[in-house]
Amino acid sequence: MTQEVLDPAGERLRRWRLVLGGGAAEGTGCELVGRDAAMDGALGALYGGGDAGKKDRGRERSAGLGASAPSVSRWLGDIRTYFPSSVVQVMQRDAIERLGLSTLLLEPEMLEAVEADVHLVGTLLSLNKAMPETTKETARAVVRKVVEDLEKRLATRTRATLTGALDRSARVSRPRHHDIDWNRTIAVNLKNYLPEYKTIVPERLIGYGRASQSVKKEVILCIDQSGSMAASVVYASVFGAVLGSMRSLNTRLVVFDTNVVDLTDQLDDPVDVLFGTQLGGGTDINRALAYCQSQITRPADTIVVLISDLYEGGIRNEMLKRVAAMKASGVQFVTLLALSDEGTPAYDREHAAALSALGAPAFACTPDLFPEVMAAAIEKRPLPIPDMNTHQ
Repeated sequence: MTQEVLDPAGERLRRWRLVLGGGAAEGTGCELVGRDAAMDGALGALYGGGDAGKKDRGRERSAGLGASAPSVSRWLGDIRTYFPSSVVQVMQRDAIERLGLSTLLLEPEMLEAVEADVHLVGTLLSLNKAMPETTKETARAVVRKVVEDLEKRLATRTRATLTGALDRSARVSRPRHHDIDWNRTIAVNLKNYLPEYKTIVPERLIGYGRASQSVKKEVILCIDQSGSMAASVVYASVFGAVLGSMRSLNTRLVVFDTNVVDLTDQLDDPVDVLFGTQLGGGTDINRALAYCQSQITRPADTIVVLISDLYEGGIRNEMLKRVAAMKASGVQFVTLLALSDEGTPAYDREHAAALSALGAPAFACTPDLFPEVMAAAIEKRPLPIPDMNTHQ
């Protein structure tokens, strides 16, 4: 049915009617028909207040999609028809949280109906142990689609940024003309300025080295797999695979809760990494850092990236001592409260302040910023910490 074109005032009433959900108190007097009525029904089933919801339940402002997979599957199809993908993802997330639909995701036909995103992957990983074998194949396909989309978006820029950083980190003192780092060369030769000629005599040249195929840097990603870190685990696994594909980096990926698991041998497939995690449980950062510390053989060429909200269930003072010892040995230590698009999460401010005092400030990092953070760590220059997310 073709939707009626409304004047501006009528359009405002229509939108308010969709927001308010109908009922005696909403006051718009606007009757929805066709596509609008169907949209209202889909919204009402989740958020309550829609006409369809009132008929089914006999009361306002309560939501429910029914307990059966078919009814939820129909609803998922409806919202994908009426709303853009970004809105669908929010509504799916709300349905899982508000209506407890997680267990229905264990059914293959349900997974085929959902709009896959990072948050859905996190939910599936948390259900991994309860997932029947008949569902796991479908779940892996959903996760793989999200991972491949993320790799397409992030891999090229990450490799380009880090390759440049690795080249610049290999400074040489007798560079060829095309390899001269003019900014640094001028800076170290300012004392040789000749006013009468208005020029600098460059007695010392500083240049960029050319990265060879040999390993230049060691990277250890140490990832907190507690339930609150689900999105960060997904992004970190994708970045781990990207870094692992670079010959000039030797990348290790470690996940932890109260136990520590080294998933480095699965880095070539981030889906295997993700299904090797176990979201939920406690947190023992100290134990995880002890393992990472035991893997360091070239401290001056090593970058340790701790991704955690810093709620420590282990020995706090020992954790801080390990960070201090690693930094004293020359390790570049990076602390990310989150690696996601969700902003700064709840985190342990006392631990963040203690790490900051050790020269390892903790901050939330978006996936788009992560390559720049790693490039700065490789070149041993100040990290590009976002102002709004910095713990001072």
